[in-house]
Amino acid sequence: MFEALSEKLSGVFDRLRRRGALSESDVTEAMREVRLALLDADVALEVVRDFIAKVRERAIGAEVLKSVSPGQQVVKIVHDVLVESLGGEGAVGIDLNAPSPIPILMVGLQGSGKTTTSGKIALRLKDKARKKVLLASLDTQRPAAQQQLQQLSERADVSFLPIVFGQTPAEIARRAMDTARKEVFDVVILDTAGRLAINQELMDEVKIIRDIAHPVETLLVVDAMTGQDAVNTARAFNEQIGVTGIVLTRMDGDARGGAALSMRAVTGAPIKLVGAGEKLDALEDFHPERVAGRILGMGDIVSLVERAAETIDQQEAEKLAAKMAKGTFNLEDYANQLKQISKMGSLSGLLGMLPGVAKVKAQLAEQNLDVTILKRQAAIISSMTQREKRQPDIIKASRKKRIAAGSGTTVQDVNKLLKQFDDMSTMMKRMQKLGQKGLMRQGLGALMPKGMNPGMFPGRR
Repeated sequence: MFEALSEKLSGVFDRLRRRGALSESDVTEAMREVRLALLDADVALEVVRDFIAKVRERAIGAEVLKSVSPGQQVVKIVHDVLVESLGGEGAVGIDLNAPSPIPILMVGLQGSGKTTTSGKIALRLKDKARKKVLLASLDTQRPAAQQQLQQLSERADVSFLPIVFGQTPAEIARRAMDTARKEVFDVVILDTAGRLAINQELMDEVKIIRDIAHPVETLLVVDAMTGQDAVNTARAFNEQIGVTGIVLTRMDGDARGGAALSMRAVTGAPIKLVGAGEKLDALEDFHPERVAGRILGMGDIVSLVERAAETIDQQEAEKLAAKMAKGTFNLEDYANQLKQISKMGSLSGLLGMLPGVAKVKAQLAEQNLDVTILKRQAAIISSMTQREKRQPDIIKASRKKRIAAGSGTTVQDVNKLLKQFDDMSTMMKRMQKLGQKGLMRQGLGALMPKGMNPGMFPGRR
């Protein structure tokens, strides 16, 4: 997410930081490059104009140009304007401050991920907000759309309004609200039909449903990958229906980020949630300040910690940590560690949350280091015997061939895994030997393999 934009902006700001002093022409040139980067990221033209005007106005003041670190000051101004453009400080959640049953109307074009998102929101409200949720499909246009939502409701373990064939979307909406009142549901999620493109028939249908249900939230679901088309969709729905919030899907696949940067300015409605994967729990709050930090290469440590807390088994992690400290860590433990990491999502996504790792991330991307590799390594380990997992030193040529055949990989893949595990074991032994005081005295360089440049690591001479 935002990788291409982040890379270009990092280049611009690196050049600004290297200069001891900045002139007005330096700021103007930098803003020209920022403007091109935003346009290339598919940010709406009017949004780019407003953004550049705000940054330039603040950046050419005397307190910036004459400050000790003007480059850093400009970066801070860009960060602050980014946060404003994305919606201000803090995430804006789904409004549940209304009498039950609370109607949530899901709108958007066909293929935006609206039905899947309805299931994701239902699961989220059930698990995190402890709400009794009713899912209702009003999509009579797309074949099997109602069955799809029914299956999602079963996976999320929430109630689904029974299908009555032949009913119109308006009739289904009335029945859903009546059922919710009678059976005391907290929330009703109404999944409306989409179209391949915006047309008046779609808008008229949604207006009728809106007037029947009187939704507390009208959530527009848009595919972030469609860029400027997503912005145009948002503008049309907001003008005709009125949108209270936006859900951006496929954000994990959008390297440009133009849709996210344009939505708030175009609709006035906040981005409330983002889809970050295909799993039913892959739905996250949208935090403008954290996203701005990631765009500018400052990382998003808070989100990383939150994701770790949600996915990592604390007891298992403590057991692994104890084994590492004792130097008794084996391939069985390594496999458990891989499972824990893969639950958190793609490695490239996790790296994107760390500050200052853009170049490292690019290098890892070239090596295609991602969850697929973790799965491959887990398959290799599962093809080993218990003895081989606990005593990797016994794995020689014939055993490597058998393990490669059993896991559908190559001997080279097996060698890579064993080398990686051996490097990790060596580092753990060094940590154990140095102890906490020795590590603090000699720095990270003490853990590095021999032959690496000691000047890269503080404390090592």
